[in-house]
Amino acid sequence: LWALLAALRAAWCLLPQSGYLHPDEFFQAPEVMAGDILNLQVYYPWEFLSSFPCRTVVFPLMTSGVTYSAIKSLQQLDICSSCINSYTLLVSPRLLFTIFSFILDYSVYRLAPFWEADLWKALVLLAGSYVTLVFYTRTFTNTLEGLLFALLMVLVSSRKSNGSSVEPTSSPLIGVITTAGFFNRPTFLAFALMPLLYWAGLIVDSQKSIKTVINHFLKLILCACFTAIVFITADTFYFTSMSLDTLYSINKGSLFDVIAQLHEKMVVTPFNFLSYNLNPHNLALHGSHPRVTHFTVNGVMLFGILHILAIGAGFKMLKTYVYQLIRVRSCYRGLPGLSVRSEGNPTLLLFYFVPLAFLSLFSHQEPRFLIPLIVPLVLFSASQNRAVQWKHLIIIFNLLGAFLFGCLHQGGLIPCLFRLEQLIHSPAPSNHPRHYTLLFAHTYMPPRFLLHIKKTDMHVEVIDMAGSGEETLCQTIEQQASNSTCSDCHVFVIIPGTVRGTITKCGVSFKNETLLFPHLSMEDPPQMPILSNGNWRSQLGLYILQLHRDQ
Repeated sequence: LWALLAALRAAWCLLPQSGYLHPDEFFQAPEVMAGDILNLQVYYPWEFLSSFPCRTVVFPLMTSGVTYSAIKSLQQLDICSSCINSYTLLVSPRLLFTIFSFILDYSVYRLAPFWEADLWKALVLLAGSYVTLVFYTRTFTNTLEGLLFALLMVLVSSRKSNGSSVEPTSSPLIGVITTAGFFNRPTFLAFALMPLLYWAGLIVDSQKSIKTVINHFLKLILCACFTAIVFITADTFYFTSMSLDTLYSINKGSLFDVIAQLHEKMVVTPFNFLSYNLNPHNLALHGSHPRVTHFTVNGVMLFGILHILAIGAGFKMLKTYVYQLIRVRSCYRGLPGLSVRSEGNPTLLLFYFVPLAFLSLFSHQEPRFLIPLIVPLVLFSASQNRAVQWKHLIIIFNLLGAFLFGCLHQGGLIPCLFRLEQLIHSPAPSNHPRHYTLLFAHTYMPPRFLLHIKKTDMHVEVIDMAGSGEETLCQTIEQQASNSTCSDCHVFVIIPGTVRGTITKCGVSFKNETLLFPHLSMEDPPQMPILSNGNWRSQLGLYILQLHRDQ
C-alpha cells in the first residue's frame, strides 16, 4: 500500500496537478529563477527586491535553479530542442521536490522504532495524507522547512540495537540543519526548539565530563556560524550584484575599510524577514486571523481527525500530570493519593504542539505554515493503534482534500497558462508579429514564467487586475477594446465563471469563449442555489474570453 501511494505521488506530479494552492509556490522560487537563469519575463516579488531582501536565494538556486540550468543545458547541447516549455517549467522543480519528499518517508522509517510507533501504519498515514501528496510536491519554502524538521528529528533520535539510547554524535549536522532552516524560514526556530532541547538533554545525561558537553555545543555553534557565513555570502553576492572586481577594489583599502565596506553591503535575509513580520501593520496587509486559527481551523483542515485525536490526547496527558501533582501533595500529607496511567508519548506531543503554539502568536496564520508537523503527528497517531478505528474517515478526508487542493482550487489557471503559451508561440501567418494582451481578473496572481516569454520579446502584455471592482474592471476592458494604436492586437480576458456576469455589463462583445473546468475560487465562491441548477459547470470553471476589438 505504501509503494502504491508513493507511486501515486510521483505520477500525480508528472500529470501534472492543476490545483493552485498559493502564489508563494511560484513566486518564492520558480518565477525568480526562470527570470535569472532562463532570461524569461517574470514578476519579481517584494521579498526578492534588492532594496530589502527577505528571502535567501540559496534554496531557490539549489532547487528550481538546478532544474532550470539542467533543461537549459539540454537545449543548448541540442539533446532536447524544445525542452523549455510551460510543462517542463512547471513540472521539473516539482519533480525535484517530489523526490525530496521521500526524505519524510525515510525519516518516519528511522523514527518509528525509536518512538514505539507501528512502522508501516505510520508510513501509510504519511504517504496517504493529502498534505504529502499535494503540499510536499510543491515548491514551497514550507516544504523545505518540513524536510529539515524531519531530518532534525532523525538526528536527535538515535537508539542502539539493544534499545538503549546512544550518545548523540551529530552536533555539526544539527548546527548546519538548524541554521539552514533558519535562513529558509526564520519560523524554523519554532520547530527546532523541542528537538534541540531534547538533544541537549541527551547530551547532558549521557556525559559525565563537562568538557565533553562543552565540546558538543562548540561543534554545533561553529558549524552553525560557518553555515550562516555561506548563506550571507551567497545572498550578499546575489542581491548587491557584487563582482570579483568590486571585491578586488575593496581589498585595496585598509583592513578597517574592508570590514566597513563589507558590513555595509552585507545582506542577512532572516533579519529583514523578522523585521518585516514582527510589525503587526505589515502582517495585517497579508491578512489577520484570530490567534486560535491554527488550533481550531488549520490543523483540522490539514490533518483532520489526527489533529483532533492529538488535542484529545494532549488534554488527557495534561490531566494526568495534574492528578500526579495532586497525588504527590496528597502523599506528602499522608493521604493515599490517585494513580493515573498516561497514554502515548508526551515528547512527541510536545514536538507537535510547541511549534503550533509559537506560530499561533502571530496574527497571520495560513494552513501551509503547519505542514512540517506531519511527521510527529503520524508517529504519534501510529502508536497504540490510535488511528486504526478511524481509518475510513481518514481515507475519505484525504480523498476530499486531494481533490479540493490538488485539482479544484484555482484549478483552471495553470491549464489556462498552458493554453495561452501554445497560442502565443504558434506560428504567425505573416512576418508581422501579433501582440497579445492577457488580462487576469479575480484569479490568483498568474506566474508569468509559464508563458515562456523572453525578456527581449515585447509582444505580450500581462495585466493582473486581482480582485478589482466592476467599475475598474469594465473601464480597463473598454480601453483595451477601443485601443486603435495596434492593428494586430489580441486581447484575452481570463475570469472565473462566478463573476462572468460582471463582464456582460461592460458593453463589450467577445468573439471566442473557452471554458476550463474545474476551477474553484474561494474568493468568489459559487452560490449553492446556482450550483443546484444546470449552470454548475460554468460556476466551477475559468473563462478565457477573446475580446472583439473595434476596427
